[in-house]
Amino acid sequence: MSLKEKIDTAKLPRHIAIIMDGNGRWAKDKGHDRLYGHFHGVESVRNIVEGCAELGVKYLTLYAFSTENWDRPKDEVTGLMELLVQTIRDEVPTLNKNNIRLQVIGDTQQLPENARNELAEAIKETSNNTGLVLIMAISYSSRWEIADTVKRIAKDIESGAISSKDISADLFAGYLRTADYPDPELVIRTSGEYRISNFLLYQIAYSELYFTPTLWPDFRKEDLYKAILDYQSRERRFGKTSEQVS
Repeated sequence: MSLKEKIDTAKLPRHIAIIMDGNGRWAKDKGHDRLYGHFHGVESVRNIVEGCAELGVKYLTLYAFSTENWDRPKDEVTGLMELLVQTIRDEVPTLNKNNIRLQVIGDTQQLPENARNELAEAIKETSNNTGLVLIMAISYSSRWEIADTVKRIAKDIESGAISSKDISADLFAGYLRTADYPDPELVIRTSGEYRISNFLLYQIAYSELYFTPTLWPDFRKEDLYKAILDYQSRERRFGKTSEQVS
């Protein structure tokens, strides 16, 4: 029996989030610059998006570029932005063919104008698709999102739209950039690092975390299946006892 056949499709995580790490090390190991790794990481994105869509996963969030990544060498950032624009342009027909809707979270005002335009066009062109929702976290960090959320809540309090007495966990979540999506049940990080790296800190309070030594350009459907099977072997209690859950 293949790994895919072992997966219980009735118990799939509704939302999977992935920290795609290891492109630079993968390229260095092969004697190339970091952009070579990013270029080959795109193939992993295609493969995993396809794998999630085939299984019936409803939401997939990919951590593509953090706010801290702007501090990387200028040549790498420039190359990443060019790769982002070209990839989006190339992938829209495939997204439409596979009924996948594209969404973006992050401080996109920091992106070059051509990248913002390509993203906006891709979001528009895939807006009627009803299958997998692919959420790209670009120029994103959780601390940025939380600060942004506080600012927008404060603005609504100042305008009288809400009162400080209205503030609750549910109201706060409703102001997050991810308000339209369920919290991830499974978070995967590649490359052997054991960090969350400022990713969806509020949303992953009860997510299952899965770490793999596989570098992102080598991560494929079989690796995804292993992560899902590991997730399905765990007991999700949300603060309750095993007896209460069962």
